[in-house]
Amino acid sequence: MNVTSWDAAQYLRFEDERLRPALDLMARIPHPAPARVVDLGCGAGNALAPLAARFPSASVTGVDGSASMLAKAATTGFATEQADIAAWAPTAPVDVLFSNAALQWLGGHEALFPRLLSHLAPGGVLAVQMPSMHAAPLRAEQDRIAREGPWAERLSRVGSAPPVLAPGDYYDLLRPRVASLDIWVTEYVHVLRGEDPVVQWAMGTSLRPFLDALDGALREGFLDTYRAAMRAAYPPRADGAVLLPFRRLFLMARVR
Repeated sequence: MNVTSWDAAQYLRFEDERLRPALDLMARIPHPAPARVVDLGCGAGNALAPLAARFPSASVTGVDGSASMLAKAATTGFATEQADIAAWAPTAPVDVLFSNAALQWLGGHEALFPRLLSHLAPGGVLAVQMPSMHAAPLRAEQDRIAREGPWAERLSRVGSAPPVLAPGDYYDLLRPRVASLDIWVTEYVHVLRGEDPVVQWAMGTSLRPFLDALDGALREGFLDTYRAAMRAAYPPRADGAVLLPFRRLFLMARVR
């Protein structure tokens, strides 16, 4: 598995757009008064303060594997922990295990999600949001371009986040294990501005594994080809704005 470097500043160029699904997710968490809340895959920590506002009596901790992201998250004043989120386990059961746009990077959801449920206290809630964009040009063109051109050999073992499961698969996996389960899909239409804003968006997340594997002329050639593909797929509107439809899958599971 290739190790991806993360740039908090690049990720936060679209902080408001990236935070909106997190706010929508936490607003629907049904727990009345959690004592321990964990943001698993907290990244730069932009959801920590809203989580604390949503649950003012709770202890809120952010967990992430990236030192650069956690350095930014630490500036929020909340407790943070560096750990591989694929193997993380809490020291004590958690009342709300929250994860926004992180678990899609991990494979093996058939084993991962039951394990995360096992970390919850009685009545605890697992609240998850994951992008579901593999059929969209934003992601599909990354894979197509990676297979073509002079960089193809260098990128032969490189990929971005694996596809998430279909909603029905998560239902079949989780429903027998929980007291209640809510699954929904929302497509946000982000209004982006600036030079090649879709590329700038992707450079903060899904494009990083490809860029990390390239340098020099190969990296610039790959980026130029991706820029052209994104301009064609997401052309500017009459006022210069670029619309990026972005589909996200939400899961809310409460244990007995």
